[in-house]
Amino acid sequence: MVTSTPHVRSGDTIESIMRDVLLALSPAAIMAVYFFGIRALCIIILSVGACIGFEYLFELLTHRPITITDCSAAVTGALLAFNLPASSPFWIPVVGAFFAVVITKQLFGGLGQNFMNPALAARAFLMAAYTPLMAGSWTRPVRNLLSADLISSATPLGLLKEGPSFIIQGSDLLNAFLGNVAGCIGETSVLALLLGAAYLFHKKIITWHIPAAYIFTVFVLGTLLGRRGLFTGQGYYEILTGGLMLGALFMATDYSTSPVNDTGKIIMGIGCGILTVVIRNFGGYPEGVSYSILIMNLFVPLLDKYCIPRVFGVVKKKKRETA
Repeated sequence: MVTSTPHVRSGDTIESIMRDVLLALSPAAIMAVYFFGIRALCIIILSVGACIGFEYLFELLTHRPITITDCSAAVTGALLAFNLPASSPFWIPVVGAFFAVVITKQLFGGLGQNFMNPALAARAFLMAAYTPLMAGSWTRPVRNLLSADLISSATPLGLLKEGPSFIIQGSDLLNAFLGNVAGCIGETSVLALLLGAAYLFHKKIITWHIPAAYIFTVFVLGTLLGRRGLFTGQGYYEILTGGLMLGALFMATDYSTSPVNDTGKIIMGIGCGILTVVIRNFGGYPEGVSYSILIMNLFVPLLDKYCIPRVFGVVKKKKRETA
């Protein structure tokens, strides 16, 4: 489309943005390998490689331009791996990669045309299809890079779900912040995720609206709606555990599946927070981040439609005077 000047041009490209996201995910990947061992690294490599491979094969077979160099498939693979437990069989990330890239992304037109986050859609599919493998056995950190042994352990949210017998100690908060807890390989270290997010904020890849609204909503509602009744919750523990930080900072902020304006972003963050707390407290599954983001992804077109900012110079129409 040719228009008159002035034109606003940004130096950012898809490749540069995706490379920045991969760089921001690297601290969490390093901590995942440190805490869960070499198996976590294998899952990350398999997931990234499978996503790139499926995207290349699909575009080759459908005679579309090859886009694997834009690194979007690599980002999808990394995020998918971060949402898998270290005990996952090595074929799980391959199946998830096929669903994420081919079903959720390419069949809807490729990058920017998908209506929900591919990595989270793949996680939801894997949870429904292979529940015992995805949620039946969690592992705690081994802190041995060469270890192949995985020790079963309940996740922090799983312990909260069990009832009042679990009492949060100061060491539990520190372990949750550093990543020394059971869970998916890329979600446990809040410290690493915050470091990566700080880089994205610095590069202006993401804005504060969705993460702040999401985290604050979970903190407030997590404090008010505790597992033992009103005002018995531990909101600070709710935001440090599970996939909240990973989801709020790296998944809910996905360009293709989030609103384009600030008001819509805040509404989406609040909606994700409400759904997360409701699922955690009243659902059968101890975690609710993935499903809350996927549900709010469906409302993004509606938010973009009704949260359009006012255009400068537009005069409101006066109501007709009735005789």
